[in-house]
Amino acid sequence: MNPLFQHIEFLTGAHTLSQAPPDAGLEVAFAGRSNAGKSRAINVITGINSLARVSKTPGRTQQINFFALDATRRLVDLPGYGYAKVPEKMKRHWLQTLEQYLQMRQSLQGLILVMDIRHPLMPADLQMLDWCHGAQMPVHILLTKADKLSKGAASASLAKARKMLSERYGKMDAAIPTVAQTLQVFSALARQGIDGAEQRLGEWLDIKPK
Repeated sequence: MNPLFQHIEFLTGAHTLSQAPPDAGLEVAFAGRSNAGKSRAINVITGINSLARVSKTPGRTQQINFFALDATRRLVDLPGYGYAKVPEKMKRHWLQTLEQYLQMRQSLQGLILVMDIRHPLMPADLQMLDWCHGAQMPVHILLTKADKLSKGAASASLAKARKMLSERYGKMDAAIPTVAQTLQVFSALARQGIDGAEQRLGEWLDIKPK
């Protein structure tokens, strides 16, 4: 288990924001398409294999799950989007809740956005980024499943995604919090990119490495 997350535990699940923990302290949320590998990324980064539920059926996470690191810090697993075979009414509820969470949650310090490196920046991903842009929410993108590509192909996909983000939101600059500032290659299976994700989480949650 990573020392940063040695005391992490499930806090609560919320179907609506009214069921969420008090909006105080610091939290970082994970979001992504339902088949992008979000749950596996959370488990590998925290070092707890069963923390986030991994399902063979994408879209099974149907609530916002809060995990407490301590009394003031939390990780948040948001419902997957864009793929789940669920009723349209449920999809609309998820999207409305996600938008409200991103725009209204004062304790939210940043979003880890998970995308399949073979299919990055799909329309639903761009919608999520647009919400974050409007809410001035920093985003760190994990291009997951990098083990599915050669090193050269993964680098090319990273460069293409960086170019697309720059064209859509302007030059990526750490001084501009409304832009998806950083992105990296990641693989849960190959345990690639964990350090970069941990560093971003530590910065947002004000956790000093031991």
